[in-house]
Amino acid sequence: MSTDTDGGGKDTEKIDVRVPVAMLEQIDEEYERRGYTSRSEAIRDALRDWLNPSAELSKELLANLEESSKQRERGETHSADEVRKRLGLDGDE
Repeated sequence: MSTDTDGGGKDTEKIDVRVPVAMLEQIDEEYERRGYTSRSEAIRDALRDWLNPSAELSKELLANLEESSKQRERGETHSADEVRKRLGLDGDE
């Protein structure tokens, strides 16, 4: 899933970023599997997503929240306490 369009061109600037070793190990394990050619390419793509979150995801999330709100208004939801009590997980055993 390579989306790299500015890998090493003259319009890029190198920066130093400190990340936990465990995170870097996860990135190294994943970037090729996900179709990236380099660690830098994967990180650039993640930064693009952070700067420009998918509008589709946001619309989907808003639709889900709206439906959840309607379900609550109709009394179709239960609190975590109610569910725990119904399942006998309320700690009163």
